[in-house]
Amino acid sequence: MLTLILATHNENKRKEMAAMLKNLPIHVLSLNDYPDIGEIVENGKTFAENAAIKAQTVANLTGQLALADDSGLEVDALDGAPGIYSARFAGLDHDDAANNALLLKKMAAVPTEKRQAHFTCVMALTLPDEKPIFVRGQLDGVILHQAAGSGGFGYDPLFFVPTYMKSLAEMSAEEKNAISHRGRACAKVIPLLEAYADGGQLPRG
Repeated sequence: MLTLILATHNENKRKEMAAMLKNLPIHVLSLNDYPDIGEIVENGKTFAENAAIKAQTVANLTGQLALADDSGLEVDALDGAPGIYSARFAGLDHDDAANNALLLKKMAAVPTEKRQAHFTCVMALTLPDEKPIFVRGQLDGVILHQAAGSGGFGYDPLFFVPTYMKSLAEMSAEEKNAISHRGRACAKVIPLLEAYADGGQLPRG
């Protein structure tokens, strides 16, 4: 079985990815399985740069195939913020509740018709000492005036998907994975992993 190291300590992300790859002969690990690696400094200026930093660091340190994603919420009324700072929007000692509270505060005066937002995910897949391959996924929606639903994580309770008439936090895991920015990016990376697991080569980054 092929080992794939997901360059994150976020167990929710690892579970989501493992569920999406459940039909492939791939064992998904995370940085929680490699505590000696520690925190990776994400000093890129774009989702792609941060994803590449994480994937290449993990692949080079472990000698294994690595997949990293950098994802975040981009709100039109906030000029694309929080963007790459989504996870630490409310500060380095943030939690989801603090991030959501700050978002609601900044959006308090924005009317419903101007609350468009996008979840963006860029994934970087790489082997040691190789340039990464990038895939991208995006989900469009609007920011609610108050949280709805108890599922998911992060900004899911505030992100409403009009075509489903639900927030991401009101969806089942299967529904969310099928349409999410991460799910859409993963759908593009799965064929690459399938070919590699079958003995093929990864495309050149």
